[in-house]
Amino acid sequence: MSEIPALYDLDTYDYELPPELVAQYPPEQRSESRLLVLDRRDGSLTHHPRFSAIERYFRPGDLLVVNDSRVFPARLYGQKPTGGTVEILLLRLPKEGEPVPALYRGKRIRPGLELSFGRDLRGKVLETLEGGKVLLELESTKDLLASIQEVGRVPLPPYIKRSPEAEDLFRYQTVYAQKPGSVAAPTAGFHFTEELLERLRQKGVTILAITLHVGYGTFAPVKAKDIRKHQLHEEYVEITPEVAEEINRAKEEGRAVFAVGTTTLRTLEFAARKDGRVRPVSAWCGLYIYPGFEFKVVDHLITNFHLPKSSLYILVAAFAGLENIKRAYQEAIKRRYRFFSYGDAMLIL
Repeated sequence: MSEIPALYDLDTYDYELPPELVAQYPPEQRSESRLLVLDRRDGSLTHHPRFSAIERYFRPGDLLVVNDSRVFPARLYGQKPTGGTVEILLLRLPKEGEPVPALYRGKRIRPGLELSFGRDLRGKVLETLEGGKVLLELESTKDLLASIQEVGRVPLPPYIKRSPEAEDLFRYQTVYAQKPGSVAAPTAGFHFTEELLERLRQKGVTILAITLHVGYGTFAPVKAKDIRKHQLHEEYVEITPEVAEEINRAKEEGRAVFAVGTTTLRTLEFAARKDGRVRPVSAWCGLYIYPGFEFKVVDHLITNFHLPKSSLYILVAAFAGLENIKRAYQEAIKRRYRFFSYGDAMLIL
């Protein structure tokens, strides 16, 4: 069996992180997170005690592209007719009359089992699937999404070792979130406040929104020893014709495109994969980015610090250069940056 080149070996994307650096709570104020700036041209690192310092890296005419997907409370706690309890995690936003895939936790789940999630929301198991999943039919005596909003809980990531609290309802959400559909937040956007966005507008920065509804697969570890063999879960993306045209115009005029988060970057590169021009899309995206990928749209990436051996860490290594990212993460650990969803931020120039 031929040896896997180090660049494609999963172990290359591992690193040791002290457990106490995994942020369990958000900072008191969104823009109070720290900011590490990596210039991928020369590998230099700059540290800022406040994320709001990012403003200085924008020039008039630059584009800031955000993901406007909104997290819906996808975790449901229900009861069986026997009184036994079950925990369900909806894997996408359900629509009236359409079955929805879900993860379940509980004993003896079988097709035909009826579940109650409070007074107005009921479910029926249509089919059991592999990997602890079920196909679920949901119905409500009122609006389905309203019922889910009422009884559901925010599905915090598995590395946050606590139960969801009241503040998570608005802090595990960006200030510009509009379209419900994500089961995990596009967390790079957590650091932006309305005030910071307004200051950027005043500076002449154009802020545009695309949509990628983040699926639970974002937490799925890469298991293939050769990272090229990993398959990414598909997620729904949308770019309007107006936004596509605005981005293409900026690229033609030499204005920089800043992507907020790996979700935004993947959506833009997915839409431009044919010839470098961003096309309007409304589709399922399974684009997997690893070193060797040719980036056509995004000039600068705003992101958080990602899990070792994850597709997101592999993506930022592809964008910034593997050695640059390894050094930046080592420095972040040394300086006690906070990691993952509620952690600190990174700007890759």
